[in-house]
Amino acid sequence: MGRLSGFRYKEIVRRMKSHGFEFDRQAAGSHEIWFNPVTNRYTTIPNHPGEMPEGTLRAILKQAGIEPQDFLR
Repeated sequence: MGRLSGFRYKEIVRRMKSHGFEFDRQAAGSHEIWFNPVTNRYTTIPNHPGEMPEGTLRAILKQAGIEPQDFLR
């Protein structure tokens, strides 16, 4: 298990908010679009029960322009 494993949706959203992201709109199914007005970046976050796979979280952070070590702080 890597450093980015074991995160649930609520914890990811809490940390994304601390990086300036806010809920923008509901996407297909259980996915949500989040937007950062400062950086003008969008990212898609799936709202699934249980822990987010590490690869999915890495893709969210890459799309959002957030380095993993910044997310973990």
